[in-house]
Amino acid sequence: MESLDFHTARALLDWQIELGADECISDAAIDRYALPDRLPKAAVKEAKPHLTKGPVKMEKRDAAAEAQQAAQSATTLEELRQAIDAFDLCDLKRGARNMVFSDGIAGAPVMIIGEAPGREEDRIGKPFVGAAGQLLDRMFGAIGMGRGNADAPIYITNTLPWRPPHNRDPKPEEIAMMKPFLLRHIELADPKVLVVMGNWACQALFAKRGITRLRGHWAEAVDKPALPMCHPAYLLRNPAAKREAWSDLLMLKAAVDK
Repeated sequence: MESLDFHTARALLDWQIELGADECISDAAIDRYALPDRLPKAAVKEAKPHLTKGPVKMEKRDAAAEAQQAAQSATTLEELRQAIDAFDLCDLKRGARNMVFSDGIAGAPVMIIGEAPGREEDRIGKPFVGAAGQLLDRMFGAIGMGRGNADAPIYITNTLPWRPPHNRDPKPEEIAMMKPFLLRHIELADPKVLVVMGNWACQALFAKRGITRLRGHWAEAVDKPALPMCHPAYLLRNPAAKREAWSDLLMLKAAVDK
């Protein structure tokens, strides 16, 4: 091949740059016409990715079993809180701002179990805040109890630790998945009496719903006496039911003082 003069070579280079060839991919030119038309079979075989026949099977994790194992491994309430915070198989966690674990005084004779966090609970990270929480504090204050009362304390948690999107009802599979944590929470807190507030808390602990029928009748959960009560949010929507709630509170006080 005859050598090109400077001006011709420069013109060809400028032409290639205009076509978009603005990078050098090797130090020496490669004669593509001198390459064989086909690669050797061995080279083709090595370059071919390994393909498996049929669909790839993904290992399915047993969420309930992992929750059970994580819950039972906790020996203190703080360890349980950390175990729930680390549990990543519940989709509710992905949409929640904060995990809602508990409030009040651990070891209190009365443990209140609510349903699921609402918007304010999710924002603050504590159960029963906002209007429903204020009503709860007034209700238990009327019988001399409170979440900050050292002489007659209460301890509060929820059936689910994360807020469902748009405050929708919990799904049965979400309750079943997180139930081992709730049961372990009760065991570690070891209250004298349980107060089970609302339909979804009753569903989790009694496998029953219909709070207006269940309230006012003692039951048992985790080998402890349990009193179903209407949720404060329900009482705000139905003020006439506050009379029955007052009757339930008097029953509760009598049981604790007994």
